[in-house]
Amino acid sequence: MIEKANATANKNVDRKIIKEKLGKIAAEADISLRDIFADIDRVAMKRTEDVCRAFARARVSESSFYPTSGYGYGDRGREAIDAVYADVFGCEAAVVRHNIVSGTHALTIGLFGLLRPGDILLSVTGAPYDTLGEVIGTRGDAGGGSLRDFGVDYDEIPLLGDGFGGIDYNSLAAKLSGDVAHRIKVVFAQRSRGYCSRSSLTAAELSALTEFVRARSSAYVVIDNCYGEFTEDKEPTADLIIGSLIKNPGGGLAMSGGYLAGTARAVELASYRLTSPGIGAEVGATLGQNRHILQGFFVAPHTVAQALKTAHFAAYVFDALGFDVSPRWGERRSDIITTVRLGSPEALCAFCRGIQQASPVDGFVTPEPWEMPGYSDKVIMAAGTFVSGASIELSADGPLRPPYTAFLQGALTYESGRLGVLSAAEEVILNAGTLPQNAVH
Repeated sequence: MIEKANATANKNVDRKIIKEKLGKIAAEADISLRDIFADIDRVAMKRTEDVCRAFARARVSESSFYPTSGYGYGDRGREAIDAVYADVFGCEAAVVRHNIVSGTHALTIGLFGLLRPGDILLSVTGAPYDTLGEVIGTRGDAGGGSLRDFGVDYDEIPLLGDGFGGIDYNSLAAKLSGDVAHRIKVVFAQRSRGYCSRSSLTAAELSALTEFVRARSSAYVVIDNCYGEFTEDKEPTADLIIGSLIKNPGGGLAMSGGYLAGTARAVELASYRLTSPGIGAEVGATLGQNRHILQGFFVAPHTVAQALKTAHFAAYVFDALGFDVSPRWGERRSDIITTVRLGSPEALCAFCRGIQQASPVDGFVTPEPWEMPGYSDKVIMAAGTFVSGASIELSADGPLRPPYTAFLQGALTYESGRLGVLSAAEEVILNAGTLPQNAVH
């Protein structure tokens, strides 16, 4: 592991030597990753074919791009978008809207749409992503409008093997047959790791969860699908799969938004929470956003492939430098996130500085930790993106808490992602003031 930084670190290592060392590692990565990249391209080809066929079936045309205002009744583009998402994701229905502000917002719509006072929300992937804490009521003050405020209880089952062993089906079976089984209304799973040290779950694993629950319960299965879309041959099966358009499915072109896709009844109930009971998905002016959403979805399989290649490259480089990375460079992925355990707040900040410096937007800005709404720790974020906060674009972030892990995701192009990874590695080495002793490449 790279030694801890000292006050004169930047003077101790020559940038030219660092660049030469990283250049050798990058050249080795090019050779080692060929087969993995070929498989990524195969998935992108298959999913692009799925998208193209869905566009034709939904009769997407120039008229689909026309904006509507007011109530938005009869918006053909909005209806085509919903149909395309449902088709590609293998669902009965979908609701996709540009005015869903984030993945957390989309999840909130889904959970409030399905849960009622006295129900239990059961998470089978441990504690969910930080920002859902105040939605559920496990964090924040009472009276803020959480699910707990409305009489919904929460329970959770950790993943096996410290987060790397999959879903604990024995514990889930016990919950679904226990004294309060009739109150479990939603079984929730998070596909990606969030700010946790755990593996992401594959579409097959999540679909198996849905089958397991449906065989034993009438509970809805809800999946936080953020960061996972288009990374595999298909999406998971569930009553609701939920995500953000400024992540994978927006392709870097959607300017905002989120989606909920699944069974017709679950989507209907969610749409009632989105607007109002009895109105649901029948309204919603699109204000000229349909073109961005449709074009973004069209390029999404290719864009996600670029992000996946960047993720594998990052894992290779930082593994070669002696850091603990997850997933490892040779492992197949079901989301676009790579974690690098950096060991100190200084190294984490250096990593994010390197990503920011290689960004096309705000590359001159130095990111600093701040108290971001919805998080319990200060968070540092590097995101020089064309769409603010878009994590399908190259970005990195992490909470300032041990073991000071950077969460890297995105890249609109592999070329730009590669440059960003090497820039981050250079800054981390400069922060340490010494080249890693075990990086013999």
